[in-house]
Amino acid sequence: MSDEATRAAALRRGDADIAILLSGSTAEGIRKEPRLRLTTWLLDAAFWLDLTEQWDPRSPWHDQRVRLAANLAIDRHAVNHAEMLGFARAIGNIVPPSLEFALPLDPPPYDPAKARRLLAEAGYANGFDAGDLTPLPPFTSLGEAVAGYLQAVGIRTRIRTMERAAFHSAWREKKLRGIILGTTAAAGNAATRLEPYVTRGGIYTYGVVPEVDDLFQRQAKELDRKTREVLLHQIQRILHEQARFVPIYQQAQINGVSPRVDDSGATLIKGYPYFAPYEDLRLKKP
Repeated sequence: MSDEATRAAALRRGDADIAILLSGSTAEGIRKEPRLRLTTWLLDAAFWLDLTEQWDPRSPWHDQRVRLAANLAIDRHAVNHAEMLGFARAIGNIVPPSLEFALPLDPPPYDPAKARRLLAEAGYANGFDAGDLTPLPPFTSLGEAVAGYLQAVGIRTRIRTMERAAFHSAWREKKLRGIILGTTAAAGNAATRLEPYVTRGGIYTYGVVPEVDDLFQRQAKELDRKTREVLLHQIQRILHEQARFVPIYQQAQINGVSPRVDDSGATLIKGYPYFAPYEDLRLKKP
């Protein structure tokens, strides 16, 4: 039994009053329980695909048309409903719109026919083998859903599962190849969210767009807030136009709550994904 299923089972038995971080069929099962309820809110977390081979001129991913095809291949609406019961938000940016200096970008439309045409134009009418697709644990089911949509247009992958600590170590050391399904909810703003993934020296950066790196260095020295926002928006627009990533959705936090809980304290601390301060949690009087 997964940790998520274990939490949900404890909630059903009455051994717990709150079960955090539910998804998919587990969350749907709790929603159908007459005694229990769900609480949901959006986190400052985005899921996206990092196409690590795009920096190799010999790789299919080096062609912008192939990266755009991957963006068009995924039905974000369907994935959201399957994984997050529809509570997540489809996005077109690895920086979620809730963060300061984020550039709101519409998610790419679901257009598998156009995705196939782009692949054919790029010389991959029969698709290609994209190697491993490694999802951040424990989001394997999301990785499998995304892999299915890529497969449908001809981008063939193999799901690789890892232990969470090993995944992060391999990502930092640039040992993960193929496609990475990544996410982060690190606090900060658009600059702190972008730095690890798109700048020279970023701990998870596989390659750098020189213009992006230059703009990032300029914004870091800029004291005028509005000018800094313009520079950060330029970075996000370039990444979007070049299809450097495949954004999927802004994550929803889904929790199960027992009937004993009157006020869980959820969202009292802005941006905090759990229930706190604990002293503000209120139980119903017997």
